[in-house]
Amino acid sequence: MELLNGKSGFIFGVANDHSLAWHIAEACHRNGARLGFNYLPNPKMEMRVRKLAEPIGAKVILPCDVSDDEQIRATLHQAAETMGPLDFVVHSVAYASRESLSAPFYQTTRSDFLQAMEISAYSLVSVCRHALPYLREGGAVLTLTYMGSVKVIPAYNVMGVCKAALEASVRYLATELGREKKVRVNALSAGAVKTLSAAGVSGFSRMLDHYPEKSPLARNIEPEEVGKSGLYLLSDLASGVTGEVHYVDGGYNIVGG
Repeated sequence: MELLNGKSGFIFGVANDHSLAWHIAEACHRNGARLGFNYLPNPKMEMRVRKLAEPIGAKVILPCDVSDDEQIRATLHQAAETMGPLDFVVHSVAYASRESLSAPFYQTTRSDFLQAMEISAYSLVSVCRHALPYLREGGAVLTLTYMGSVKVIPAYNVMGVCKAALEASVRYLATELGREKKVRVNALSAGAVKTLSAAGVSGFSRMLDHYPEKSPLARNIEPEEVGKSGLYLLSDLASGVTGEVHYVDGGYNIVGG
């Protein structure tokens, strides 16, 4: 059964084939979805995204820097013009400067804090605002978060604060978009997985060793498992689920010590 047969979705944030957004995209594609993608406007990123998206028949591949509201608006407008009404949008975008991740949190500069918050949290608000006119009633929005939003994770620093803001935004957006257009908004919180963004977190390799020791499933998760959970949250199987943070971490988040 193809859970997304005949449905269309746009995905923000694929950087390479290790991106969790890409594994969600693959799961959606295998289940019949027609997809569009953005890339950060530079030749290197365009080449990376096109190399992945064109072989699966992507309908649109558009430049978009999510720190610019007008680019978000134009991207979603063009996507809908080409693909028709959208059934879902995936937001997998985050950024913090290397300095703000390597220095103690209290040393985070104002400019680094605002930049990280703008790109990692506010961009979801802007994506929802500009996607809403093009989303079908009963559509879905999915963003990516991490447990550093609710627990102190060494070296995650300002990004943990951004993810906390992101998760609070999910709850407010879910309430408003649900009442206005029955659109569901959820977050998926993955465990330790090797991605481009994870490489910027100091001590990440130690985290990969730690998860199997503590998690109930006694192993690290596979990126394909994140993809399958994303598929569930975007499909009609999750038609009654909104405003939630769905953990995919082998149960690590439930362990106290």
